[in-house]
Amino acid sequence: MTTLVLETEPLATSVTVTDEKLIVDLIDGRSLATPLFWYPRLTHASPQERQNWQLLGDGYAIEWPDLDEHIGVEGLLAGRQSGESQQSLQRWLATRAS
Repeated sequence: MTTLVLETEPLATSVTVTDEKLIVDLIDGRSLATPLFWYPRLTHASPQERQNWQLLGDGYAIEWPDLDEHIGVEGLLAGRQSGESQQSLQRWLATRAS
């Protein structure tokens, strides 16, 4: 079994959220595009909430404070989708409807 060893820590510099994709630009010039449906909270967010993001630290993760959503850049590179359970998502959606 091999283990992936990153030569440098992947850091985000900017984020774009469309109706279909989450696009993250990295400090080394690459751009990552992932389907938005991988992240249900972003899928259910308003355009304004999607645009209210901030980088954590030097860009190791992205936070959407209005949504209580945090996505790590290493997870994006590894192809990890949201690990949120359906129960948790349903509770969160119920609080938004109130």
